[in-house]
Amino acid sequence: MIGPGRFSTRSSTDPATSTGTYAARVALRLTDDDVRRLDGGDGPAVRLAMRVVVRLAEALGAEELLDISGAHVDSCLYNGLAPLEFAELLAGDGATVVVPTTLNVSSLDLLHPDLYRGDPEEGDLARRQMDAFVAMGCRPTWTCAPYQLEQRPAFGEHVAWAESNAIAFANSVLGARTDRYGDLVDICAAITGRAPAAGLHLDENRRATVLFRLDALTPGLHDSSLLAPVLGAFIGSVVGNRVPVIDGLPVPPGEDWLKALGAAAASAGSVALFHVVGATPEAPTLETALGGVAPTEVVVVTPADLRGARDRLNTVQLDGGGGDSLATVSLGTPHYSVAEFGRFVEALGGRRVHPEIDVYISTGRGILDEVEALGWVETLRSAGVTIVTDTCTYVTPILADTTGPAMTDSAKWAYYAPGNLGVDVVLASTRECVESAVAGRMVLDETIWTTQVDDG
Repeated sequence: MIGPGRFSTRSSTDPATSTGTYAARVALRLTDDDVRRLDGGDGPAVRLAMRVVVRLAEALGAEELLDISGAHVDSCLYNGLAPLEFAELLAGDGATVVVPTTLNVSSLDLLHPDLYRGDPEEGDLARRQMDAFVAMGCRPTWTCAPYQLEQRPAFGEHVAWAESNAIAFANSVLGARTDRYGDLVDICAAITGRAPAAGLHLDENRRATVLFRLDALTPGLHDSSLLAPVLGAFIGSVVGNRVPVIDGLPVPPGEDWLKALGAAAASAGSVALFHVVGATPEAPTLETALGGVAPTEVVVVTPADLRGARDRLNTVQLDGGGGDSLATVSLGTPHYSVAEFGRFVEALGGRRVHPEIDVYISTGRGILDEVEALGWVETLRSAGVTIVTDTCTYVTPILADTTGPAMTDSAKWAYYAPGNLGVDVVLASTRECVESAVAGRMVLDETIWTTQVDDG
């Protein structure tokens, strides 16, 4: 066995049979425990997982690994045989996660299996993949919003989270620290309890470099639930993977607003961390968010910028008169919170959805339990709303009609659904989605771009 020190992960023999002989290539400090895992001292599954983590550290130029206190795994979503076989290989070799690990959305709604409209064979494969991760000790949470669970990481806590919106929320809103971990890496970090000391785990990579000023926005936009998703989409298209800071919101926004912004920015760009002055924990002031350094770019956001971001996500040519046809309303990407359900129920006001419109709201199991206790589940189902758990309607064949236009209040859903489902999409505020669902046609209020309105 090799001792601790600076080592590379390049094996001098066949990686399938090597027992831990490594040739130095880059400077990466490994602890005694790291080396033991690499040498197979904790079994073949841990050895494989450790090799993945250390190879990633090499690629990122990390000098060491760090301990994580939790993980959120996206690999449980079925995307083909390779991730399934990898998961079953780990589980078959006895892999067990060593930190609390939650699971992202899957490809099935296990609570409402009749909603699945996909190929039965693919459904069986998806279920095998889900089972493999549960067998490794992961919690069957099946949510893209693990930050809505009772236990979530504290400020400064290092975790390994996958799922773009969850990453953005953990870093930005909770002040926890995670880099962008993708499929397969996420479960390997959970099995080893280790991650590269690189990227957004490090102080120097967390300061903002691009400043977005909101001084030019209309009161109507500030009052609309549409602001967060369109602003996030605009920011993501500008910054890519840089760190933005937003200044000029008249009132500090809540978690649902920040969730919608982060999900949009992570979809339209690669944003894994954003700051909002006076609202997010690492931005009590603009100077603090910038780390005392002048921004490399300043963007004064205008209503035209945001309307353009909205229009780029829309794939339907709107007639502007509210007469456009509609087939589906899909909400809950990321998963709806209890507060969002409450706003939807309030906006619905006891009315029923038009019989020709399918309305879906996706949420996590824990949130569903709370909503059911409040009596809202029966209210919504009686009104014609279908509640989806464990998955999301843009990744799993659930929509009854993909030939007609769909409306959503989520920029993330609007970004991915056309490519994934082949459906045309219109992004709107929550209130517009409700009014459209009841009317049976698109009901849009374009005055938000110029005047103040009372909008959900």
